[in-house]
Order: sequence, then structure tokens, then C-alpha cells
Amino acid sequence: MKKLIFIVITVLFIISSVNAQVKILTLKESMEIGFRNSKDLIISNSKVIGSGARIDETSSQMLPQLKFSAGYTRLSEISPFVVTLPFYSKPIELAPVFLDNYTFRVSVQQPLFTGFRLSSLKNAAEFNRDAAEEDMVKDKNELAMNIEISFWNFYKMKLLKNLFDEEVKQAERHVEDTKNFLKNGMATQNDLLKLQVQYSNVRLQQIDAQNNLDLARASFNKTIGLPMVNETDIDTTRIQIIENKYNLRELVAEARSNRSELRSLNLRIEASNENLDAARSGWFPNVSLTGNWYMSKPNQRLQPPVDIFKGTWDVGISLSWDIWDWGNRQAQSQEAEQTLIQTRTSYDQVKDAVELEVNQNYMALIYDGEKLQVSRESIEQAEENYRSIQDKYNVQLATSTDLIDAENSLLQARTNYMNATIDYQLGKAKLEKAIGRAIYKF
Repeated sequence: MKKLIFIVITVLFIISSVNAQVKILTLKESMEIGFRNSKDLIISNSKVIGSGARIDETSSQMLPQLKFSAGYTRLSEISPFVVTLPFYSKPIELAPVFLDNYTFRVSVQQPLFTGFRLSSLKNAAEFNRDAAEEDMVKDKNELAMNIEISFWNFYKMKLLKNLFDEEVKQAERHVEDTKNFLKNGMATQNDLLKLQVQYSNVRLQQIDAQNNLDLARASFNKTIGLPMVNETDIDTTRIQIIENKYNLRELVAEARSNRSELRSLNLRIEASNENLDAARSGWFPNVSLTGNWYMSKPNQRLQPPVDIFKGTWDVGISLSWDIWDWGNRQAQSQEAEQTLIQTRTSYDQVKDAVELEVNQNYMALIYDGEKLQVSRESIEQAEENYRSIQDKYNVQLATSTDLIDAENSLLQARTNYMNATIDYQLGKAKLEKAIGRAIYKF
């Protein structure tokens, strides 16, 4: 008795362990996991942080720069500078020689005018940071789209496997029923053979469906960043397939204002304008306020020099202007102008591509909606036809060929309806993404 109880407990433990390993995920949970595990989003976030650091870098150049320097110099030995007076026989040393020289210097420099270079670079950095944030929004939407595609493909394969499981059971029942008919002389051996072949064909399709389901699960796991061998499942109980109506002109207008790619390129156009101003700043002089404090031993400003540390300071304004640089400034300006042209042209290209993408997804969704409606009607007709043929076959008023044809028609109708339903759901998500709406809801 104790042994039996131990076996039962062990079996229950194994079953509970297996069940615990299967992780059932909703679409929202799948996206949350995928976003946490995405390496692409880590890179995108790093680019945003790096762009923010560039703003701090350019801003720091507009503030006073404080520098400290120190130095030691050992001089070669020379004779001190002396003079001889006629009435004094001993030479007088005017400037002693100090072989060890020490210098400490603290400098402050505040840019006053840089030809608008620093302000332009700061503005460009801010635009680039905002563009990087828009790029991250785009990457999030693309990741969410990939997760949704793999989620629905997983769901499609799951439904297809269930469908073939039912078909196998149904074909098996028909074989058993026909065997009984054959015993009673109500069916022929040929009828039985036909149904057995049908059963074998459905079994083969069931095996393919199981393989496709395993591949879809592995692809789903990879998309959300889980090990491909994980036993995952999906929960679609709270998802509703709702048919929507859209206006193409309104969708295109919304895409122009919402798409992150267009916003990012528009910001980069602004950044290119600022970089062009920064390149042109080389034609202007640079003016700075400077100040220095020295602690030297000996201090050369003190006469006569003494071998002790003495502090002195100076304050001034400096101006520098590159009069001739062999075309360097002109080349930099031309390079910045061409970058601006390239960015503007890229914006026009992406805008055309966005409008085409919206149009294609809009037309595809209309087509998917029509297929959904037709397949819904078709499955009702196929089910009614199958019921009629099955009733007739049960009283041997229909042949096995009629029954097989009705089964195949019903299977095809159910498959078409399943595909149309999921294609329509994916079509809505693709259209939402094309017009720039966030398809991740968390």
C-alpha cells in the first residue's frame, strides 16, 4: 500500500513538474518578455544615451575651462652674469644662476565668440539625440511587429494541428463505421480501402502539422528572446478579431506626421543645418577671455630672481583668426552642404516609401476582409454539406467517395477560414505600424 502511494505521489509530482515547465503567454506578456530580452533595443537605448552625452560634451565647451600644469627644468651650468666697477675690485653678480626651475600654472579660458560654432554644435547634438529617440520608437514598433507575427503564426499552427487532430479522429470513426457496414453487407471492400487511404493521408497531414507547430514555437521563442527548446504556449482567449473601416487619405496623412522614420530624418535635417553653420564658423574669428596664475621658482618676472616660490598672475583677451588655410574651411562647408542634401533626399525617399507601404497594407487589408467574409460563408456551406452527406452515408445513400469529398471540402473551408482570420488580424497590425501607431500596448 505504501509503495502504491509512493508511486502515485511520484507520478503526480512528475506531471506537475511537466505542466510547470509549459509557460502560457498572452500577446502582451510575449511583448514584455521580448522587449526585456531584445539586443536591438539595448543598442538603440545605448545610442540615445550616447547622443545625450554628446550634448553634455558640446555644452561643456561653452563654459570656462580650468587647467593646471606643472613643470620642472634642469639647466646646464653657466657662469653668472657679473659686472666689474673701476673703483671696486671684486666683480658684482647681477643675475645669479639657478639650475633647478619649478613652475606651477593655473589657467582659465572662457570662449566669448566662436563664430556660432559651439551653439550650432550643441543644437545639432540635441536634434541628433531626439532623432535617436525616434529611431528607438521605430525599433520598438518593428520588434513588436515581429513578435506579433510569430505569435499569430504560432497560433495558426496550433489551430491547424487541432484541426488535423479532429480530422484524424473523424476519419478513424468513418473507418470503424465502414467496417461494421462491411460486416453487414452494407458496404464494399473498396469503400473501406478508400476510407483507410483517407485516414492515412490525414495522419500524414497531422504529422506535418505537428512539425510545423514545433517550428513555429521555436521561432516564437527566439523572437521573444527565450531558448528555442522551451515549452511555451500562447493564450488567445482575450483576443477578439474586430473588422475595422479605414479611410486611405486619412491614413496617409497620419503616417506623414506619425512615422518615426520621417520624424527622425526631419530632426537630422535640422541637425545638418546646424552642422553647416558650425562648419561655416571657421570664417569668423575666435575671441576668448583668459587668465593665468603662476607659482614659479624662480619667478622670471621678479628681478633680480630669487630661489624661492613666488606667485604672479595675468588676465587678457585673445583673438585668433585663420586668414589662410588652403581651402580647409571651404571643404568643410561643402561637405556639410552635401550631407544636408543627402538627408533631405533620404527624407523624400522614405516619405514616398511610407505612402506606398500604407497604400499596400490598406489594399491588402481590404482583400483580407473580403476573404474573411467569403471563407465565413464557405465554412457554413461546407459544414451543412458534410452533415448532409454523413447522414446519407450512415444509411448508405451516399458513397465513400462522396463522404471523402465532403470531408476534404470541410477541411479546406476550415483551413481557409483560419488563415483568413489570422491574416486579417496581422493585416490590421501591419497597417497600424505603417501609419506610425504603436502596436505595443504597455
